[in-house]
Amino acid sequence: MATRRFPGLALDELDDVEVRPLEELGGPRDDVEGLIMADEPVPLALLPKLRIVANFGVGYDRIDVAACAARGVVVTNTPGVLDSAVADLAFALILAARRQIVDGDRLVRSGQWGRSQGGLAEELTGSTLGIVGLGRIGRAVAQRARGFDLRVLYTGRRPAGSDLGELRPIDTLLSEADIVTLHVPLTDETEGMIDARRLALLRDGSCFVNTARGDIVDEDALVAELVSGRIRAGLDVFADEPHVPPALLDLPNVVLTPHLGSATRQTREAMSRLVVDNVLAVARGDPPLTPVPVKPD
Repeated sequence: MATRRFPGLALDELDDVEVRPLEELGGPRDDVEGLIMADEPVPLALLPKLRIVANFGVGYDRIDVAACAARGVVVTNTPGVLDSAVADLAFALILAARRQIVDGDRLVRSGQWGRSQGGLAEELTGSTLGIVGLGRIGRAVAQRARGFDLRVLYTGRRPAGSDLGELRPIDTLLSEADIVTLHVPLTDETEGMIDARRLALLRDGSCFVNTARGDIVDEDALVAELVSGRIRAGLDVFADEPHVPPALLDLPNVVLTPHLGSATRQTREAMSRLVVDNVLAVARGDPPLTPVPVKPD
């Protein structure tokens, strides 16, 4: 069963795929052995014969992996294939916010160009970029930063002296960077890690970008900083999607996108390919290609 029709032709390789949103499940289904979904709570009680949950995406914070494991259900995700797309969007948001591209677009469309040029933007070249989380996507962002002659700071577990940048504690990174971009998963440890105290460490006029998860940030505190006009932001994710805080909608210092990180044709088709390969592997009795680890108690 798939909760929606996912992009590409890979799903055609699976026999008897039923496309049905989980809210339309109705009652127990003992004919469903595989569930393809995009980070939704799994109704284990209604799917007694379930063997695999193949998550379409990297993030799986809404899936109870431990509960699935206790039932013998393997959970997989799609790491690696979306790194470039998310890194590209992070840089698009950085450029859009830093160079006030959306503001300029509005100025032209409203017929105000000529009477007003708007405010002066900040250059990207030569700035300091702080990457919170130097995993696959964070490293892809760091590699792109070289083309803009950016000084890169990062948090993470890579050793000091990495050729991708300079290791910093998170508070130091936030206070030194001109641009901060988040690339950590949502876990118990990272939920709310960018709180009001840490947002206050950001430099006046700095740019804050989030393409990871909305719940990593104290959204009320971020809204307050943006309403004050002290910082700029590019936001692709929010705490209660698809709800966006109304106070952000008319602000000129924030660029908003609707969770577009992996939304390219090539990436979404590659994600479908990996989802199907995981399902086929489990159906054959082989180990899945990209299993989600179960946290120890």
